[in-house]
Amino acid sequence: MSDSPPLTPVPTESRRGLGARVADSPLLSRSRRRVEIVPKPSVPTARAIVDCAAYVDGKRLPGRFTPETALAEIRGRGTGFVWIGLFEPDLHQMGEIAATFGLHELAVEDAVTGRQRPKFERYDDTMVTVMRTVAYVEHDMHTVSEIVQTGEIMVFLGADFVVAVRHGEHNELTAVRHRLEAEPDRLALGPGVVLHAIADHVVDTYVDVTQATEFDVESMEEELFSPRSKLPIEAIYQLKREIVELRRAVRPLAGPLQTLTAPRTPLPKEVRRYLRDVADHHSGVADRINDLDETLTTLVGAAVAKIAVQQNTDMRKISAYIAILAVPTMIAGIYGMNFDHMPELHQTWGYPATVLVMLAICTVLIVVFRRIRWL
Repeated sequence: MSDSPPLTPVPTESRRGLGARVADSPLLSRSRRRVEIVPKPSVPTARAIVDCAAYVDGKRLPGRFTPETALAEIRGRGTGFVWIGLFEPDLHQMGEIAATFGLHELAVEDAVTGRQRPKFERYDDTMVTVMRTVAYVEHDMHTVSEIVQTGEIMVFLGADFVVAVRHGEHNELTAVRHRLEAEPDRLALGPGVVLHAIADHVVDTYVDVTQATEFDVESMEEELFSPRSKLPIEAIYQLKREIVELRRAVRPLAGPLQTLTAPRTPLPKEVRRYLRDVADHHSGVADRINDLDETLTTLVGAAVAKIAVQQNTDMRKISAYIAILAVPTMIAGIYGMNFDHMPELHQTWGYPATVLVMLAICTVLIVVFRRIRWL
């Protein structure tokens, strides 16, 4: 099934020793001191466990398992693997999981703190893959609000276990587990199938969020160039900032996917083929996000230019109205000087003639300004 050597389980004694080192490591002790700044009661590890199951020949074993009993059952049978899901575990909870599965202390600290850049690392016989997750937030296009939420999934992959650690409310993996359990032939390939399913799910959400933001960009572009647009430029800047956040979450995953699909990676060939398909989808969505960012940059420039044009139009209108009002103001000012010897000052038709002259000049100015599109 694989053209490279499979992952070999670490002996139980070694795992226990590694777990003890995780619990007693100075690095984690420093983390504990940081946590003790705000005292919190110890929460049982079971509170952080979303699901824990043992799979043999692609089928889930009946009954409820703890991480310890599930791992003992699999190693007692000599086949299958354990899949455990955790949601935002604290240092104590993650330390117990690390002691059970023999996870490296550096990766454990990353799993607790979160906010990691997408990456792939190997610690002896355990592969660690970090993926950023995204979710689209419904919003009003005319307001400045959050549009893209981000989270994180860290996957620890061993020869007989998968530990998935989630940060963020929007990236549940329950549906992924149910889909795989409905395909026992795929699950029979081993824990690498779980890694592929999670990566495929994450990239699919990238596609969905990109499509939603692409619709926002198109709607914003259409409204921006409408004749009576009231779209604030702040909303365009907000969307551009969210696109940048989306790009920061999506683009770095290209490196880990490329590493996972390499022949030297200890994954079955069939799993690597599926991961190459995920990498292709990821490459396409990354290109679309770059296109959206460039489009928004153009829209920002167009919005600034439109504001400048609108201001110029307003100034021309103001100048035209000032020129029209200047004529009657000038004539009234001249005849308001009260000199005795002024034309038509003592004529009975002097007042209506002056008013008619004012109206005639103002009418001519209005026609001229409308022809040159100042009004």
